[in-house]
Amino acid sequence: MSESSFLDRTRAGYDSIAPAYAAHFADVLHADPWARALLTAFAEEVADTGPVAEFGSGPGDTTAYLAAHGLPIRGIDLSPAMVDLARRAYPDIRFDEGSMTEPDLADGSLAAVVSWYSLIHIPPAERPGVLGEFHRVLRPGGRLLLGFQAGNEVVRHNEGFGRQIALDFHRLAPDEIAAALETAGFTIDIRFERRAMRPGESTPQAALMATRSS
Repeated sequence: MSESSFLDRTRAGYDSIAPAYAAHFADVLHADPWARALLTAFAEEVADTGPVAEFGSGPGDTTAYLAAHGLPIRGIDLSPAMVDLARRAYPDIRFDEGSMTEPDLADGSLAAVVSWYSLIHIPPAERPGVLGEFHRVLRPGGRLLLGFQAGNEVVRHNEGFGRQIALDFHRLAPDEIAAALETAGFTIDIRFERRAMRPGESTPQAALMATRSS
């Protein structure tokens, strides 16, 4: 699968389901104290260090949560429909269209990067390039927070909220992602894993926080 095809399919899928997706997941952070704890700790850790970007910001809820905790954050998403929803829901936060495969950001321009359940759409062959881009846009000592479903399989959804889509969800093995981050020039700071324990979950959940090496 070419880069353009997986990006096109991901963009089209989320454009198609954007309003229903935003409504369905509107309370997901409220229902997950572990996710809130991780995001809050991250916000405190990177406070006052400089600009922050969330890649794969979707309808903007996670970006807004981090902004409410004091971070000067912007959201970047592949889907124009998602960006439009985020702009309307959170008009005081900047949201832009863009891809984590080729972010339109200068080298070392960010103090922190968040990819909260968005790396799951990147095929394995493209993943080192994305982690390399995160490294590029972060300044030395900058922080990266990744959230993802843990596992090894790929789940293809051909239908979502009554719409035909073609979205691939890659479950990610924490050991493999940690090793890939180290190869990309990061030092792992924190590793979090838990079993599926919230309503609607079918897989374990994981998060990694890392620091960009000098």
